[in-house]
Amino acid sequence: MRYLLLIYGAEELMSNHNEEEMGKVMAAYNSYTEELQGSGKMLGGEALQPTANATTIRVRDGKTVVTDGPFAETKEQLGGYYAVEADNLDEAMEWAAKIPGALSGSIEVRPIVDFE
Repeated sequence: MRYLLLIYGAEELMSNHNEEEMGKVMAAYNSYTEELQGSGKMLGGEALQPTANATTIRVRDGKTVVTDGPFAETKEQLGGYYAVEADNLDEAMEWAAKIPGALSGSIEVRPIVDFE
């Protein structure tokens, strides 16, 4: 079954990292990504730009409303994701727990709907 592992964290924590700290974070993510790729379970994944670069679109009464930034103010923002193939939810949760962002934020594990 396919799952999205959605990485949530406080953007201000990442923006406060100095170059050395950011290097450690990136090394941890690179190591995790290599392990996931090596397992054959990784389907894809990307980091997202900060919410300051987001645009939210809503259509109400036939009119498109554009808002800069995220839809809602939250303590944690979606910062990236991994798409994985896992045998079951337990395996997906094991991979999610290994994501470096789980140490300071949260990882949402969500099954992907298979329309086939």
